[in-house]
Amino acid sequence: MDKLEKIIKQNGELSEGNILKVDSFLNHQLNPEFLYQMGEEFYRLFKDKGITRILTIEASGIAIAVMAALVFKVPLVFAKKTESLNLDKDIYTSKVFSYNKNKEYNIMISKKYLHKNDKILIIDDFLAEGNAMKGLIDVA
Repeated sequence: MDKLEKIIKQNGELSEGNILKVDSFLNHQLNPEFLYQMGEEFYRLFKDKGITRILTIEASGIAIAVMAALVFKVPLVFAKKTESLNLDKDIYTSKVFSYNKNKEYNIMISKKYLHKNDKILIIDDFLAEGNAMKGLIDVA
């Protein structure tokens, strides 16, 4: 996690409302090498936990989560924030308040992608007030 701290100090910006802007390497522009290193770090920390799925929420969490899923060699499932015609009807749902967008979302995950015996590692981009994490725990 030293690499994460270093890149935040070098490239992160603190904006109004104490929001940490990381758009130069995560939220708007991606640094794939750094993201892969984060995936390796998650693997180092959780490799002995028998992880069978990675779970995140769209959108910014997907980049880190896909790299972690690649290293773990497990599927990645992400919660959708908007309904679509191709989303299954049999879904898990929860409400999540986005601190950055000042908006509440209904998140949805198809039940066919999360199983009773899965060992799920939840990954998100950053923790503001923990609302996304709480919503993901609720559906997992």
